[in-house]
Amino acid sequence: MSTQRPSHAAADSLRSVFTRHRGRLLLTVLLLWTTMLAGTALLGLSGGFLTAAALAGAAGLGSGFNFFSPSAGIRGLTMARIASRYFEKLVGHDVTLRIARDLRVWFFRRALPLAPARLAGVRTGELLARLMSDIGEVDGLLVRAIGPLLALGGISLVGVIAAGIIYPPAAALLGVLALVIGAGVPWLTVRGAGDQERDRALHRAQLRAQSFEGLEGAADLTALQAREHWNLRVLVAAKQLKSRDRRRRWRLIGGNALHGVCAAVGLVAMLWLALHGFETGAIDAALAAGLVFLTVALFELWAGIGLAWQSWLSGRVSAGRLEQIVAQAPGVVEPLDPVAVPAEAPTLSFERVVFRWPGQARVLLDGVQLQLHPGERIAIGGDSGSGKTTLSSLLLRLWDPEAGHVRYGGIDIRQFRQEDWHRQIAWLPQNAPVFAGSIADNLRLGDPQASDARLWQVLADVRLQGWAEQLGGLEAWVGENGATMSAGQARRLALARALLRESPILLLDEPTEGLDVDTAHALLHDLVAALGSRSLMMITHDVLPEGIVHRSYRLSAGQLA
Repeated sequence: MSTQRPSHAAADSLRSVFTRHRGRLLLTVLLLWTTMLAGTALLGLSGGFLTAAALAGAAGLGSGFNFFSPSAGIRGLTMARIASRYFEKLVGHDVTLRIARDLRVWFFRRALPLAPARLAGVRTGELLARLMSDIGEVDGLLVRAIGPLLALGGISLVGVIAAGIIYPPAAALLGVLALVIGAGVPWLTVRGAGDQERDRALHRAQLRAQSFEGLEGAADLTALQAREHWNLRVLVAAKQLKSRDRRRRWRLIGGNALHGVCAAVGLVAMLWLALHGFETGAIDAALAAGLVFLTVALFELWAGIGLAWQSWLSGRVSAGRLEQIVAQAPGVVEPLDPVAVPAEAPTLSFERVVFRWPGQARVLLDGVQLQLHPGERIAIGGDSGSGKTTLSSLLLRLWDPEAGHVRYGGIDIRQFRQEDWHRQIAWLPQNAPVFAGSIADNLRLGDPQASDARLWQVLADVRLQGWAEQLGGLEAWVGENGATMSAGQARRLALARALLRESPILLLDEPTEGLDVDTAHALLHDLVAALGSRSLMMITHDVLPEGIVHRSYRLSAGQLA
């Protein structure tokens, strides 16, 4: 057997999604920092200018007062703040939408190789919650956490330096306030909140999962008269999430209150220090007022640090939940040196195949021997849980055997690239979906390049041509989950999609599940007529009519008989 490829997960990490947009991210942070800088400077300059103007007017020195330079600075800072604010929103939202797009593509790219083998144990509602809630938390990290925190750190440094140029003792005080209000208060706010955020994310996902499953199973819940019970479960989940959201809000309210207390004390201290500097002649009145207003501006900016840290914490928890899904090892890996699949359709063989599910002691397949010759049709039956679907999973190479081999033309299928091997198989799963779209959209999943004439031909092969014409042609809408179709029509459409692949092997898993006997037999006879020279492996527990298959097997105790 060939050596297997190493995982490329490290090169396709969540961090790489953000790194790809680092230019726009840095530009957004720079524009946000510019907006904060212009706003802070505007408040400081305005405060100093108004103070100087008031003092000059009171002293009767209006003729010697420099009015034009500060007013020009105020107008310039105002325009700079407006422009930087506009472009910061423009660039920030653009890169956020790009990251949101790439995050979803990244999640699908990493998660799809895990389906259905590794994802079979994850609830669909849970996956939906991670795809929507968790990705929503992560893609907003830029505008809610990363950008504000970096910009606030930069503006705090500039503010301390500016205060140091005006009056060094004021810079020392601002430095202390920056540590206390900008770092200490947020730390106290989010301290120990990691576990709470994980618990909140878990309950948020639970609510989404139960809501989704309730909608998906509404018909069954109604038939079982269990809708009220399920609604109660959803209500309980909603209340549990509400209590955690309330706890989170109170934590943020507490942080804001502590910020207000520290800011009030700090402002009084800066006012005293500015007055003391003016009294000693170290600074004039305008600069003293500018220091006070600079402090007010920084306090206003620092008020958002707690929320930014909270968003960062939530984003990290959500990122960990996404990584938890996609970091799983796939059921199979690609060969290092793949072998080409034989051009002519050879014999498919299972040779002493042994398989058990990971972590389970029970051997599901124990030395299975089977051959499928070109053009041959076989059926495999057995009780539920006997391993029939597992056999098809090994053929599809969703899993590899614990022992033994699955060979195609004498070559172990583990030596083929998965993409090449999957081209050899047309699969009709037990619950083949009908997607919301047109008839043509559903069929072209089997062959995207198929012409309209080919689509009509395959519809005729499964006796759906008349139905399609009555519905309005190939572009007719079939509805969500085939709402406009009967169960038999849905199975026939899925079969037509599989036949379009023109693969040498057709694998059917319970193709007549849920159909009445007459509909099931008609579908099987149409299948044989449309199959041509292709091989067929059918997983079924039904009794088949004569002439459908050449050989029938029964799987029992892990072996075929």
